[in-house]
Amino acid sequence: MKSMIKHTFSMTCIAVLCGASFMASAQEKAPQEVENASYALGASVGKYISSRVYSQVELGLDVEIDTVVTGVIDALKDQTRMSDEDILTHLNTRAEMLNAANDARVAAIAAENLEKGQAFLANNQSKSGVKQTDSGLQYEVLSKGDGKTPLESDVVTVHYKGQLIDGTVFDDSFERDEPNRFPLLTVIDGWKEGIALMPEGSRYRLTIPAELAYGERQVGIIPPNSTLIFEVELVKVEAPGENAHGMGLSGMGMDGMMGSYHK
Repeated sequence: MKSMIKHTFSMTCIAVLCGASFMASAQEKAPQEVENASYALGASVGKYISSRVYSQVELGLDVEIDTVVTGVIDALKDQTRMSDEDILTHLNTRAEMLNAANDARVAAIAAENLEKGQAFLANNQSKSGVKQTDSGLQYEVLSKGDGKTPLESDVVTVHYKGQLIDGTVFDDSFERDEPNRFPLLTVIDGWKEGIALMPEGSRYRLTIPAELAYGERQVGIIPPNSTLIFEVELVKVEAPGENAHGMGLSGMGMDGMMGSYHK
């Protein structure tokens, strides 16, 4: 047993010495790479800190960069002038300030979008061919098919292009050449109502007020209180359970859920 322990200890020592020798040899052969790797490590930490600082400044909170750098250096030397408890306290206070600033920013964006959306809807309603329902949904018939009109309980397959009122496209199944299939009752109210107006084979433009879309929520790149514009082609209408062994229900798109515009 002692012989085995001695042998294991000897092998471990040899491995450590060989490893140290190899590392020393590698450093001697490539000192520039050690310097580059060290710099890259520092730069990666710096970029992370920079992004955090920028996001805070963007929300209107002051940050003293020189003091941030001092804090980093002190931490690397294990010579911080604050206890861990004090650090956590100050960070929690900062987080509360950031949350309040972000809430104010989102509220301002939501109010602005609501005002712009209402103006857009008022102007759009006056255009030839645009109709408005009692809910405020606006639609325009681009081409009309002769198939059946879906019930809320049906499963539909659609192609669509979605954009904001400023023209920003946030989803486009036409470009992907990938239609979307889903139960009609699962989607946002604007789609539910608009698609229910379309005979199979039709292509409509739906202009959806924020309250029939995502309201005050931000979803992906869609800001809160956004009026949405969709060009929708109703490819197919199926009764519940029909083609159950065919194509599965899809739901792809932005942030893993935008493709079927679920509520």
